[in-house]
Amino acid sequence: MSIQHKDLAQGRWQKMPFLEQMSNIGSEIQRAVNWKKKNNIEYSNKASVRALELIDITLDNLSGFARLKEICRLREAVVDYFFYSNQFKSTDGSWERYFLSFTYAARKHT
Repeated sequence: MSIQHKDLAQGRWQKMPFLEQMSNIGSEIQRAVNWKKKNNIEYSNKASVRALELIDITLDNLSGFARLKEICRLREAVVDYFFYSNQFKSTDGSWERYFLSFTYAARKHT
């Protein structure tokens, strides 16, 4: 699999504040949800894979157990929702609500 976010993977991502990272992950998740609603599974999968890539880049440089635990759980929930049986019972709305707070906070701090 090729890396979609090459410039971010090369260090630019680590320079971003955590809130901005989460907001960007949320943007990819929202794209995946929107494509899923339109029954375009191919585009939904591509957007969710891009979100997973950003999550993985975030995990590579996290310190602190609380954030690490949250991001690992986030990754697990994303994979479950978009690629498996949705055992966590996530909904389109729950994804939007989860990431909305990060987006709001990131905008407020810029």
